[in-house]
Amino acid sequence: MYDNITDALRRGAADEAMALAREAVAQQPEDAQAYRMLAAAQRLAGEVDASLETIDRAIELDPENADLHLERAGALLRTRRLDQAEQALAQSSGLDPNLFPAYTLQAQLALGRGDFEEAQRLTRTAGRIHPDHPHVAALEGTLALRRGDAERAMGILSEANRRYPGEPVLQHALGFAYFTAGHFAFAEQAFRQLRETQADSLSIRILLAQLMARQGRPGDALDELGPMLERPGSGPALQRLAGELALGAGRNAEARELLLRALHAEPGDRRTLSAMLEAWRRLDASDEARKTLDDLLAGHPRQLDLWQARLAIEAFAGPEAREIVQRWREADPESVPALMAAITIHDAHGEREDAAALARQVNELDPNFMPAQTRTLEALLDTDPAAAVAHAESLVEAAANDQDKRDRRRMLGRTFDLVGDYGAAATTWAGLHADVAGTRFPLPPRGKGGAELPALAPRPAGAPLTAFLWGAPGSLYERFATTLALVGAPLKADRFGATPPADLFQRFRTPEDLESGQVAPAAAAQEWREALPARGVRPGGPLIDLLLWWDNSMLHVLRPHVPEGVLLVALRDPRDMLLDWLAWGTAAPYALPDAEQAAQWLSGLLEQVAELHEGDLYPHRLLRLDGIEDDPEAIASLLSQALDVRVGAVPPERLGGRRLASGHWRNYSRALAPAFAVLGPVAQRLGYPEA
Repeated sequence: MYDNITDALRRGAADEAMALAREAVAQQPEDAQAYRMLAAAQRLAGEVDASLETIDRAIELDPENADLHLERAGALLRTRRLDQAEQALAQSSGLDPNLFPAYTLQAQLALGRGDFEEAQRLTRTAGRIHPDHPHVAALEGTLALRRGDAERAMGILSEANRRYPGEPVLQHALGFAYFTAGHFAFAEQAFRQLRETQADSLSIRILLAQLMARQGRPGDALDELGPMLERPGSGPALQRLAGELALGAGRNAEARELLLRALHAEPGDRRTLSAMLEAWRRLDASDEARKTLDDLLAGHPRQLDLWQARLAIEAFAGPEAREIVQRWREADPESVPALMAAITIHDAHGEREDAAALARQVNELDPNFMPAQTRTLEALLDTDPAAAVAHAESLVEAAANDQDKRDRRRMLGRTFDLVGDYGAAATTWAGLHADVAGTRFPLPPRGKGGAELPALAPRPAGAPLTAFLWGAPGSLYERFATTLALVGAPLKADRFGATPPADLFQRFRTPEDLESGQVAPAAAAQEWREALPARGVRPGGPLIDLLLWWDNSMLHVLRPHVPEGVLLVALRDPRDMLLDWLAWGTAAPYALPDAEQAAQWLSGLLEQVAELHEGDLYPHRLLRLDGIEDDPEAIASLLSQALDVRVGAVPPERLGGRRLASGHWRNYSRALAPAFAVLGPVAQRLGYPEA
């Protein structure tokens, strides 16, 4: 249905688009996208005030959807008309002045659907009619912003705002540009000015609340939303957002009331349930939690997230959990999650045969549900290793696509490992890496070294926590990052995301550029610092920067220009690291061409770590994971010692599945002998035994 509406909007068929959009709203009255489409149709038909009301309804349903806020900004483009002078100017150039609003609207619609070339063409046309109109500047700035050039957007919009102070469309666009660039205080100032004239605007208040929260002021953010929460019919998404802010501000009783309203309106909303469970936990209100969830389940007996929330309140190995799962299975006999919960309970009580029987039942319901297939595989490993290998091979053959087949081949390799066929395991895993080598990053080149290091500058007094976390493939540095992220530490992991910072730590060529003199160390450090606000790091705030790679050439930057930092290096026996990389891969998507080449590269990288440590070339901590890979308490303790702050442990399941135990490399001493021979010297240099 939405495709038909979009097509009608693109053709300018206002009546057709309006009819289709109204039908969509009638069919899906809680869908923000339906209201977004209706608002666009109303704008096309010239119903400006109605379109603003409609887009506000969409924002109430989905308050954190940035596209909806941009749509509202687009609706504002039609709230003004050209005066007589503008008409005369357009007429003198031979253009129809009535086309100007049409061009600006069509440009905004093109922006909304991501057609930037069409938006640019229409903006140029509008600019020929009235080159100095603030709406043209707003479109140009918004177009630059949508293309990812926040700096250019701020330049265009700041200049236009200087010429047309108080122009709402410009203020709105400039606020978004500041927001995108991470200049939250400036963005807040821009939207505050808008709120002075639009105090009842839900969109502006939500934007202000988000900006306050980004600056560590959840209480102020909650107060900003207060007037909106008192309006009749305040939607559950807004109540949930306010409840989350109340939790962030420590106003737990207030959070409970807000979240309860949201939960009763949308019992299956996972995000609301998660926040609600946290509020109950803080208030020690487990009895209220049980009663509320049981009441909701009575009316929604097949709501998966409600059952999972109800189960989360109980000790999983206790009798209450068993009773809840039994109720769940009675309410929804073919629910795979319910059966898997029952399997977990059977396992917790040592009832292996019952668990295996249920796993077979799940396999019949959904043959492609791999957790149950894995459980069946585990049962076969206990009784018939040869049958386990055959079962794993059959799963590979039944894979539906290439990615599924790769996942199952990895499982097959692990099965060979568990039955003691280490040569077959190594061969299986190596084949997986060879198949995808062309789609991965090449192994980063290492700096040549040799240049004398600059002096280490004194640490500035009162400097905030500034740490760099890194580990080579197979070191399991991901477990440190996961722990820090889950306990709310100031970890920035955006280098591994879709929009990484464009600084020296992101570019693989940085060591070469530093050695050749193309990049000056001081400029590189300044580049890193200047990128921090856009990454959400407050000036003077703490930071743990998760690095994609490391090279000792970076010491030329860090020693003189970032003396407040500390480098945290995740480390294990290099031979275990290579084996883990082979078996499981790594978060940094590096190609592993073959075991010997990978060992050569890894050896050179770890030689640099040894040099760093032996020469104490920069403040650092070696975080040795040997023997504690699957122990969240020990991992948290190690981080606490390294950072000199208390780091809490996370639930074991949040770390990921169990990995090959420390020292497991010895089982592969024949299958991977040449590679291990390469790694032996650096392993001993780092304090690990020869064999």
